[in-house]
Amino acid sequence: MSACHYTSSELHKLDSKHLRLNQAQWEIVKELGINRKKRTRRGCRAGRRKIPTFVNMATTTEANGGNQIIADVKDYYGKVLKSSDDLKTPVCCTRPLNMSKNVRDALAQIHEEVQNRYYGCGLCIPTCLEGAKVLDLGSGAGRDCYLLSKLVGENGHVTGIDMTDEQLNVARKYKDFHSQLFGHKSSNVEFLFGYIEKLTEAGIKENFFDIIVSNCVVNLSPDKKTVLQEAFRALKEGGELYFSDVYADRPVSEDLRQNKVLWGECLSGALTWTDLVNFAKEVGFSPPRLVSAAPIDITNPEIVKLVGDMKFISVTCRLFKLPANKEPSGEVIYEGTVTDHPDSLNMDISSTFKANCPSYVDSTMATILKCSRYADDFTFNTGGPSEAKKACQPQKLDCTMDPFVYLETKPVASGCGPKSSGKCC
Repeated sequence: MSACHYTSSELHKLDSKHLRLNQAQWEIVKELGINRKKRTRRGCRAGRRKIPTFVNMATTTEANGGNQIIADVKDYYGKVLKSSDDLKTPVCCTRPLNMSKNVRDALAQIHEEVQNRYYGCGLCIPTCLEGAKVLDLGSGAGRDCYLLSKLVGENGHVTGIDMTDEQLNVARKYKDFHSQLFGHKSSNVEFLFGYIEKLTEAGIKENFFDIIVSNCVVNLSPDKKTVLQEAFRALKEGGELYFSDVYADRPVSEDLRQNKVLWGECLSGALTWTDLVNFAKEVGFSPPRLVSAAPIDITNPEIVKLVGDMKFISVTCRLFKLPANKEPSGEVIYEGTVTDHPDSLNMDISSTFKANCPSYVDSTMATILKCSRYADDFTFNTGGPSEAKKACQPQKLDCTMDPFVYLETKPVASGCGPKSSGKCC
């Protein structure tokens, strides 16, 4: 049990024999004026989960610099959390919907201990994965890495990077277990110790990966722009950063940004959508394309008291590293060849391509499809006349729109592609 599970009055009744605290945590306790005389612990019913008093455990993380934030997060995920049951909000245990059959089947094969140490807010498993080289930022105990290991196959490779030894130890323990279960001759997964702000130092190659994923981790970094810069450097041209994270409906207040537990719970470090859009543009990525969004319902009364009427959402989006010279707009046809998606392929909230159905796309989408791993799954008639452009044009959402606005105005899904020809509608 860590100190953050007790009220101030309860902490006065306890000593170091009853609290599993590291030295940094005891320094905080001492600053609060709590003595360490030996007392007995009373009134703690077995299995009872106390509501944490976050104000007492708040430290000036940002005042102490980004290194302190990293140290606090590292401690939280390495020593405080032992399983997803220890989380104090549902932010880092959101269960995604609409998984494909292959993903569901692979997930069912992941070792139980790896599953229990999963802290994610979305599904970071994009489509068209066979043979891909994938990097997972903040891979933790390895759940998403092992999912991806099964889906990329023996000709693909997955690299996970994490700064928490305790998590890495769990992940590495099951490499042989999963490779044998998946029928691979040898493991196609490796786990590296390192920091997502310093991929170069961890030995991550430049222009190497087809896909970079991250599941509720970017918000934990004190330097998110650098994270994006490092990801951009590691991706091939045409590669993408496909990640889930937590966003706030307004800038997080300084008081909340100084709370170490709320950092660990993925709230204090949440960006606004505008922040992400600006960072992506500055780094060189295409505008973030919204894949999915879901509200986060915070019910813990202590946290509700702290965050007030702030709203948080879980968002999955994709950012592409595109060439400077864009493809012209025009007509594309999805061939129905992506695994698990024979009838249609969804790219974002505004782009669903029906198989064998001409669809009109703008220059950015044409470039994404032609310069990425999706190129072999489409035929292209860009730059010329398009019957699709003249035909059925269902309501088209702005796929870069603020996800809070999207949730408020989400329309009924259309069966058409981005702009599909009449015979497909």
